[in-house]
Amino acid sequence: MLKRKICSKIEEYLKNNSHKMLIVDGARQVGKSYIIRHVGQKMFENYIEINMEEDKQNEGLFASATSVDKFYLALSSIAGEKMQEKENTLVFIDEIQAYEHLLTLAKFLVEDGRFTYIASGLLLGVTLKKTQSIPIGSIAQLHMYPLDFEEFLWANGFGHEAIDEMRRCFHDKVALDEAMHGKVMDLFRKYLLVGGFPDAVNTYITEHNIVKVRAVHRDIHNLYVIDAAKYEQESLRKLKIQRIYEMVPSNLENKKKRIVVKSIENKVGKRTSDYQDEFDYLVSSGITLEVDAISQPTYPLVQNAGKNLLKLYMNDIGLFTFILYGNNIRPVLDGMGSVNLGAVYENVVAQELQAHGFSLYYYDNKKNGEVDFLIDDTINLSTIPIEVKSGKDYKQHSAIDKFMRVKDYNIHNAVILSNERLTFDQGRITYMPVYNIMFMAHGGNIPESEIYF
Repeated sequence: MLKRKICSKIEEYLKNNSHKMLIVDGARQVGKSYIIRHVGQKMFENYIEINMEEDKQNEGLFASATSVDKFYLALSSIAGEKMQEKENTLVFIDEIQAYEHLLTLAKFLVEDGRFTYIASGLLLGVTLKKTQSIPIGSIAQLHMYPLDFEEFLWANGFGHEAIDEMRRCFHDKVALDEAMHGKVMDLFRKYLLVGGFPDAVNTYITEHNIVKVRAVHRDIHNLYVIDAAKYEQESLRKLKIQRIYEMVPSNLENKKKRIVVKSIENKVGKRTSDYQDEFDYLVSSGITLEVDAISQPTYPLVQNAGKNLLKLYMNDIGLFTFILYGNNIRPVLDGMGSVNLGAVYENVVAQELQAHGFSLYYYDNKKNGEVDFLIDDTINLSTIPIEVKSGKDYKQHSAIDKFMRVKDYNIHNAVILSNERLTFDQGRITYMPVYNIMFMAHGGNIPESEIYF
């Protein structure tokens, strides 16, 4: 079994927060059901699992379960012998979004207090908007992502002691030795190809075959396209969602990397707001990551975010490199000089930042240029700009230089991520290896082709 950080969070919540229903949301294929099942069966003698999408397609037992009594009656028809005491009975409601009324009912199930509950869901942001009575105070959400780079290292047998030493080097701003840096960079490049979907990671570990890994990516990509059709009944909107999703990789290959609104339907005069529902679907479903523009970076960043210059990244770096390169591993593993990996590196950094609790922003200013990412500097109540470099020109960063010269921004430190081994400060800029993004956590700042691979 792949070790996931979210396991301990779910265990802790089930032990200490029975007054709320925990809902684990996230994109399809990130492993929500598997992890909840693993934790639930380990912690509870009586484990009950109901998949509401399957129920909707078959008997429909829970379609009319609009009260606590009706819910228990339906539950007892499939798991009556397991309905024991709260302390030893866990009810896992999988795909809870299939029945919107269950989100409202969650409040009353929790208040009734007969069992312990946990749920998983998709599109909860969209579904809750349509829910007539939102159960505020009765549910807690925990978002699940594909494996981050640290989890990928664990999966590949990279020991905790080695990661702890890397973390110490990060905090002390000390470089790894050449051999260790080479090993970590090799695994980082493989992570760019494999990504973090559990099926893809398991396939890589057992097969080391890019063709088989890409088959997993292809299935997931097709599933996401099908989901767009499934959740949006209007045929025109469905096509627009699919069009925007298909545009993401090509947009990221462009210099600005933004959504070009007029290209969605090839219509002049369209605005981002005209496609807000479509963007909401793509972000709420977890299949894309939203990065909002900031032109005046004051703390906290959320108060200055703009939606007109939106960037969307793929939710998984393996899926992104599958779309870009197919079965060809050379652009990533060999660093082919003719291939610009800038978009790939930016996507993986966006993925890591979001998995570590950061909201995603970038800096866009007509006078000063564009900086890849901004995060809140919670210590200095300011902003930390982050620039991602995939080539040898990592010391060339005119936009960050201009950004740092604006006194009103009160910037204390900036970060440049690259392939280079050394970690060092140059003025107020810290240079470090790109894999160190794995140690940046929300709430704290950085301290001063072959087919086998």
